[in-house]
Amino acid sequence: CSDCGKYIINDETIGAVSALFREKGSNAWYDMSAEEILPSGFACPWCGGKGFTKEKDIMDVWFDSGSSHAAVLEERPELKFPADVYLEGGDQYRGWFQSSMLTSIATRGVAPYKKIITHGWTVDGNGKAMHKSAGNAVSPQEIIDTYGADILRLWVSSVEFTVDARISKEILKQLSEVYRKIRNTARILMGNLGSAGTDFDPERDMVPAERLPELDKWALARLNKLVKEVRDAYEACQFHIVYHAISNFCTTEMSKLYIDISKDRTYVDTKDGEGRRAAQTTMYTVLSALTRLISPILAFTSEEIWQTMPHLPSDDTRSVLLNEMPAYDESEPFAEIERKYNALFELRDTVLSALEVARTSGMIGKSLEAKVELTAGGGKYDFLSGFGTDELSDVFIVSQTELVKSESPDGLDVKVYPADGDKCSRCWKHSVGAIYIDGEHICPRCKKILGL
Repeated sequence: CSDCGKYIINDETIGAVSALFREKGSNAWYDMSAEEILPSGFACPWCGGKGFTKEKDIMDVWFDSGSSHAAVLEERPELKFPADVYLEGGDQYRGWFQSSMLTSIATRGVAPYKKIITHGWTVDGNGKAMHKSAGNAVSPQEIIDTYGADILRLWVSSVEFTVDARISKEILKQLSEVYRKIRNTARILMGNLGSAGTDFDPERDMVPAERLPELDKWALARLNKLVKEVRDAYEACQFHIVYHAISNFCTTEMSKLYIDISKDRTYVDTKDGEGRRAAQTTMYTVLSALTRLISPILAFTSEEIWQTMPHLPSDDTRSVLLNEMPAYDESEPFAEIERKYNALFELRDTVLSALEVARTSGMIGKSLEAKVELTAGGGKYDFLSGFGTDELSDVFIVSQTELVKSESPDGLDVKVYPADGDKCSRCWKHSVGAIYIDGEHICPRCKKILGL
């Protein structure tokens, strides 16, 4: 009040300012006179004066943002109070996070958020702050134009965001390789299934779990572990764990092991043969789960996969984002098989090393030109004899495997020889007893498959 000098803060003045701000924005405080802001005929409740001045000092620079929970969450019907997450940099513990908490607790009795997530700053590849003047700033649009939006999203998921995150062309190039591995894994899986309706129909062709070969059960057990790890990481907002888990699964469990080993079944067996359908069942299950697991990060890639792959009737084909995440099976039905094959794959590395020596020496070319002799004793012999030589040959991707028992308590000796017999023109494995058709060798297995 210009006459008595007292501040006038009551329901009437607050209501007038609030209505004005809603209509014209907060700049109206500076654009309009005090008399224009107050209701017509307003008088000072203390002295009855009619002249007023506006206060231009700032009460609190954080008050506007700190009260955004009331202006946003409680004003929009599609939102709810309190917010699920407030996301900002670590400096906001003394800024927005604090001012929001103070205003909300003062007026609502609770904090305006259920969880706070803080992040570091984006810096260049050398850890220096980005500045246009220094020439080290990286534009998100530049990354999108060069690599695509999913590469930028993948980078965000790969960093431990609570600390400063580095980005550079070299880092993005490495991420592009990881993206290519994930995409190629999905492409190979889809290639073995065919697009919707062209080969594998999950409603018609799925093989029951109990009839799947043990290798397929191992793959599903590893998938189940991935589902748990990724879902737990999403819940904890640990996106770098999601990134590493999916990358390792595609690189190791799928590309290096399952896809490589099962290739023979998918290519050689008859179209409706149970061995091939079992592999397709496993590949479909992995592809469906993997596509949903990557969808929060690789949004465009996962949608592209989802629109191309075959589906069960229960799937919502409109968008991958309209489907539930895969569920973790707490019973872990194939846990024992998983442990068994994990141990076999450790031994497989020893066999692959011996095959590489034979290849380097010129004894063999491709691994299917080899016969492997395993001399084992004690527990290792008992363990290996539980698989059968044909299955071991499939795992090692060789034509023949011979298992010899030694007196050594628990040793393993690997020898590589050229495979016996002739190379089959159909499956490329070497075997004894091949027949000749039009000048081509056909092994006994392919002869049976072809019904000759």
